[in-house]
Amino acid sequence: MMKALCFAMFACAFNLLLGYTGLLSFGHAAFLGSAGYATGWLVRSAGWPPELGVVAGTAIAALLGLVVGLVAIRRQGIYFAMITLAMAQMVYFICLQAPFTGGEDGLQGVPRGKLFGLLPLQNDLVMYFVVLAVFVAVFLFIVRIVHSPYGQVLKAIRENEPRTISLGYDVDRYKLLAFVLSTAIAGLAGSLKTLVLGFTTLSDVHWSLSGEVVLMTLLGGMGTFAGPVVGAFTIVGLQNYLADRVGSWVTVIIGATFVVCVLAFRRGIVGELIAWQKRRADRSAPSS
Repeated sequence: MMKALCFAMFACAFNLLLGYTGLLSFGHAAFLGSAGYATGWLVRSAGWPPELGVVAGTAIAALLGLVVGLVAIRRQGIYFAMITLAMAQMVYFICLQAPFTGGEDGLQGVPRGKLFGLLPLQNDLVMYFVVLAVFVAVFLFIVRIVHSPYGQVLKAIRENEPRTISLGYDVDRYKLLAFVLSTAIAGLAGSLKTLVLGFTTLSDVHWSLSGEVVLMTLLGGMGTFAGPVVGAFTIVGLQNYLADRVGSWVTVIIGATFVVCVLAFRRGIVGELIAWQKRRADRSAPSS
């Protein structure tokens, strides 16, 4: 459950960028993984308390997002996606070669410690409620962003960027802020994931994880609040349930599930439910 909540935060962060701003990033795993490495090293090797390690990891992900965003944000469509992928691969090779990351072995044995010196995070129940509280706070924060005037501008950029520019909005500044917010939340998810599992590895910065978060968002329903959460729980649940039963075939099964979902309900699980409820409400409404 804690791992699923961390990935749900990751998917919600990605949905803020893709679902509400219309920017497709193929390198979002770099921000989750870099924050995880930073938190793991600071807590294990530097002796930082877990709360400061998480804050530092989130800040590093946001700073990295600012650097990548300044380079990529002026491009659109596939060019933006390719720049994010290229920058993410640079982060991957840095994590592979840097001496403090553990290379192919990753960072092992990251202690959870005590939150604020009081709450023993070694207790799984305490750790679960901390992760749950952070997830709820992040979810409500994203809802607030989307419903704010800033969020309405993001939707306008997604629907018609030239018209938004004609209205006088500095589109690049809005998109850059959305990118940094998304990367910061992704970094928060990565930092918590490192504390939950006690380790972080190269798989956390690999491009395949960036593909997984795209799958989670599209499967659950892009541009909906609950969609990424449903998609993350579905993918993580399938991976955990099928890993011991079918081995490496779990990737094939998840891929086939995604293909069926795209063909059967293109809006995603939650998107199709919302559309069905809307059609039902329209049919039951009295005709004028």
